[in-house]
Amino acid sequence: PHQSAAPSPPPPLGWWRHPGGLVWLGHRGEGFHFDNESPAHQVWLEPFAVGDRLVTNGEYAAFMADGGYQDSRHWMDEGWHWRHDHRITAPQYWRNDGGGWQWEFTLEGRCPLDPNGPVRHLSWFEADAYARWAGARLPLEAEWETMARQAPRCDGQWLDCRHLKPRQATVLPETESLVVQQVFGDLWEWTASPYRPYPGFQATAGAVGEYNGKFMSSQFVLRGGSFLTPAGHHRSTYRNFFPPRSRWMASGLRLARDEASL
Repeated sequence: PHQSAAPSPPPPLGWWRHPGGLVWLGHRGEGFHFDNESPAHQVWLEPFAVGDRLVTNGEYAAFMADGGYQDSRHWMDEGWHWRHDHRITAPQYWRNDGGGWQWEFTLEGRCPLDPNGPVRHLSWFEADAYARWAGARLPLEAEWETMARQAPRCDGQWLDCRHLKPRQATVLPETESLVVQQVFGDLWEWTASPYRPYPGFQATAGAVGEYNGKFMSSQFVLRGGSFLTPAGHHRSTYRNFFPPRSRWMASGLRLARDEASL
């Protein structure tokens, strides 16, 4: 049987705050980037805050225990029907053998569910429902990018590290400023932003334009990369995208709130 060390508790959730205003969104400069990361442009943000770590399995299990999958108040209408029609009751690879949700199927095989590890394989519908239940929301992609550029941060696992699972958040030494963990690597983070072209975007000719131009519809943006993403893709402007019901990929969530609500 699979053996693991006793898990250590995650740090209490903290909030990195930003006063809002005009911020830059998108790639600037000469370095490599995909066409959907440009043109760079400015957007206005109201004051906001983002969580300093990803949501854990244990926190998500509390949502489930509170009837989160059975309460339509937390769900977008399309997501509620998707959940009902497909009998969705837990993240994609959680397993319940009659004794509760104690197992998770991973790239390392069947493993005990670590309550302190970041919850993964969530659809946008599930991530959004959890955030509503928690009294928060998903971050806008401009909020996420601003955090990734400006916040003191501690990154997670990526493909080059050769670890087949995301790293859990840890209690860091006290510093003068809050450190945001798991920003690049670990898990792709759902945002509240639909996948749309940036102002002034024009699809290029050929296969690249065919790929991005036709997919800028009915999908949501994810940011940050995962433990299966090469380090070269870990940059603040990288935009991944999937339909809201997709959850096979290494996706998780980070909470956000309006600053006035804190």
